[in-house]
Amino acid sequence: MLRKQVGIAAALFAIGAVTLTACGQGATQTGNAAPATEQAQVGETSQAPADESGVDFLRGSANSNNADKTTGDRAPESAPAEVKQKWVELRVGNAGGLEPAVVNGKGLSVYWFSDDPVKGGVSNCNGDCAKTWPPVTVTKGTKLFFPGIKRENIGFVKRQDGQTQVTIGGRPVYLFSKDKKAGDVLGQNVGNKWFVINPEGGRAVAPAEAPTTQPAPTTSGAKPATSVTFFTGKNFDDFSGDNFATGVKPEAKCADLRGAFRSLSPSGAVKIWSEPGCKGKSAVVSEDVRDAAELGFANGVRSYILP
Repeated sequence: MLRKQVGIAAALFAIGAVTLTACGQGATQTGNAAPATEQAQVGETSQAPADESGVDFLRGSANSNNADKTTGDRAPESAPAEVKQKWVELRVGNAGGLEPAVVNGKGLSVYWFSDDPVKGGVSNCNGDCAKTWPPVTVTKGTKLFFPGIKRENIGFVKRQDGQTQVTIGGRPVYLFSKDKKAGDVLGQNVGNKWFVINPEGGRAVAPAEAPTTQPAPTTSGAKPATSVTFFTGKNFDDFSGDNFATGVKPEAKCADLRGAFRSLSPSGAVKIWSEPGCKGKSAVVSEDVRDAAELGFANGVRSYILP
């Protein structure tokens, strides 16, 4: 992955002059360590090589990788930046009825700013604007979990203050300071400039406005998976209610799962089945599946095998 081009913000906000309107905010409108080898042991997920930015990309979620829950996205608001940057999670989820949307490790909605040029290598939200819209930033050694987002859709820009900000689909991404809990989308449509982002870098919309089915992930030329993370919740949810995740190493022998799993993140091609013992409906997938029901697995995935 080519490193994103470093840019300089086109204009500085004057001290004390930045208001909510200057950030594109009028009246709020609420819209609906890094080895390149794959992990082999059961319960672990695969880890991609470190990006040129020094970030470690890991498959699976923060929970399935046993990320410290007192750091990263779940650190207290008062925690220093180095603690918050221990790990960052950007996962596909539901943001206040918008789906698929990108949320962070606490389930908070992630936004893009229309004043930022797509793939322009620059963020135009700095100073007081960045206090209202905190950028999602990383540093060397940050662990980045990205279930449901294609690796090639993730990049970085250098901010005015020297920090490295994450991009999705070439758009720098932010949180909104008024969102306090999972499902809040108080930043949606603010000033007609801020929007919840989807996994491709576009605008997240309500399911009724989105395609009703998820196309079967392509398997053309895909190597057999060395690891797969299965989630009992759709959208890679392993932190709501009783949902959990399990990491496995698929082999040429059929293996049953302990229950039904609604989403999965494989490191390559794997064959999934709707019933134990590799029976019932089957499909070969090689990319993240956010809802197995959209592939015809109404009751989830119950067993798997290498294709």
